[in-house]
Amino acid sequence: MGVESINSNLATAVRTVVILLVAWGIVWAKGEWQGWADISQKTMLFLVLSGLATGLSWLCYFRALQLGPASLVAPIDKSGLVLILIFSAMFLGEPFTVKAVLGTVLILAGTLVLLG
Repeated sequence: MGVESINSNLATAVRTVVILLVAWGIVWAKGEWQGWADISQKTMLFLVLSGLATGLSWLCYFRALQLGPASLVAPIDKSGLVLILIFSAMFLGEPFTVKAVLGTVLILAGTLVLLG
């Protein structure tokens, strides 16, 4: 509802500012900002890349919500969990458990039902 009459990029920017303020507020309130200097370059690189991917994902998601019904956009968004299962096995060496595979298959099946 909040993105129907606003540019999707502007909506993402506003949302990002709110998230930024909340996240830094929590870090500051808990005194966790002191660990800033201890972040390794490798970790910082992956945090930056993750932030870029998240930002692009939000931009695409809000744009998709403007172009199509949420009942079709959301299932497609959630189908990314299938990729998470595959990538976690490929890059992190996590095992394919029956529970994880079954849950992923059910999510994929639910996505197909909603899209059909």
